[in-house]
Amino acid sequence: MNKALIALVLTAASAAVFAKLPPLNDEAKAKAEEAKAKTAHTGKVDAYLLCKSQDKVAAHVQKTNKAQAGKPVTTPPCADPGKFVYTPPEAAPAVAAAAPAPAAPAPAPAVAVAPAKK
Repeated sequence: MNKALIALVLTAASAAVFAKLPPLNDEAKAKAEEAKAKTAHTGKVDAYLLCKSQDKVAAHVQKTNKAQAGKPVTTPPCADPGKFVYTPPEAAPAVAAAAPAPAAPAPAPAVAVAPAKK
């Protein structure tokens, strides 16, 4: 009896898990996009700070261990991502609508191909 009751409860719980959620409204989608952009920017800032600290450590090692350090390797400079600036996607189509659309390319002329001789 207890096993059947447990199985029934688990079946009901699994049905609730597979229930569909309602679609997100526009405001929730905008917040999710902004959070996604902010997370990406945070990753860029973290990479920049890591690059700066690695350059600092490399400079210290080359300064203190001249015999072991060998020839210094040149690396690209660290790129500062700047402050976080988010432009909502609704602003992008307004800018695109102001710019003239490029002309469509002309269709290529049809070329007749003669059948191969046997």
